[in-house]
Amino acid sequence: MHARRRTTLLAASLVLALGAGPLAAPAFASPAPRAPVCSTAPSHQALCEAIGGLPDATTTAALVRLGGTEGSWQGSSGVRDLVSGRAADPDARFRAGSTTKVVTAAAVLRLAAQGEVDLDASIERYLPGLLGPEFEEPVTVRNLLNHTSGIQPGASWGNTFEEQYAHRYDTLTPRRVVESAVAKGPAFDAGDEQQYLNINYTILGLLIEKVTGRSYASEVARLVLRPAGMRHTYFPGTDPRVRGPHHHGYQAVERPDGTTRLVDVTEWNVADRWAAGDMISTTADLERLVTALFGGRIVPEPQLREMFTVPADIEGAAYSAGLTRLEFRGTVYWGKSGARPGYSTMIAATEDLSFTLVYSLSDTDAKDTTSNPVAERIKAAALT
Repeated sequence: MHARRRTTLLAASLVLALGAGPLAAPAFASPAPRAPVCSTAPSHQALCEAIGGLPDATTTAALVRLGGTEGSWQGSSGVRDLVSGRAADPDARFRAGSTTKVVTAAAVLRLAAQGEVDLDASIERYLPGLLGPEFEEPVTVRNLLNHTSGIQPGASWGNTFEEQYAHRYDTLTPRRVVESAVAKGPAFDAGDEQQYLNINYTILGLLIEKVTGRSYASEVARLVLRPAGMRHTYFPGTDPRVRGPHHHGYQAVERPDGTTRLVDVTEWNVADRWAAGDMISTTADLERLVTALFGGRIVPEPQLREMFTVPADIEGAAYSAGLTRLEFRGTVYWGKSGARPGYSTMIAATEDLSFTLVYSLSDTDAKDTTSNPVAERIKAAALT
């Protein structure tokens, strides 16, 4: 059960003694909030204040990087883990969730620029037999990139945190996820609607492997990570651990009596998310990604245009190839959020790179439908 963010949680709710059963874990004593460590730029004092007071009931750590024409700024707050209480590490790794899709889209677009993939071709050209006879309309590579394929979600380990947590060391293969999705038939004809789903990017991972003859992880490293200088980013596959210095993630779980306990969810096999969401990264690497990508150093024109183009004939469409179009006070930003249990991530930038923002939160209810209050404070301060 998700924690109720909008209610007041006493500081005592962070003093946790987890009972026996499938969610059993060590007890955590809540460290005292740490003062943020921030760059000295006075113009960004509001950002430093935005990440103050951590750890709290919603967030145990925050890492923020701001860039653009007004200069760069960095800040960190909170703790690496609740057991040691050590200060947050600005260079720590974390699960980056669906920001993985930016990397997957960039790899596909690079292959398109090299003439190895036709964005207007049916996915069946590259993965024959993938779709059943129920798919009367062709599903193109572009349909997958901008979430207009009509393919339904695939198999998962359940709909609740408790169900998913019980399988955190088990492997659900991308191929099985795709097969279960295709078996459902289309939700709509390709191109008629836009529905954001992981399945589109899981299939793009299969496309990358088929076209190149090599693994998704190795090809994405060759096509995107190394050119962008992302030396601390990797794909764990079926390994549930996070290698190297990293922040722990926690999930808030409500007890029957209304009190809250935190479960350490750092170790988790996310092979089923694969090309849609299993990347492990750092804020510095994600900043390198957005600056290299938007700067044209990864994907050349005209393929780069796909990342800044939403379907014009679908009302309310907001997703492009790997990104989401966001507008605030008349300025258009292109970004991508990511969430895995214990972690929330965001990258955003203007097309001309006059503004860039990357943050990672150790979020105690990352899959909740309401926004994390620390994330809201960060965005409000960064965009002021």
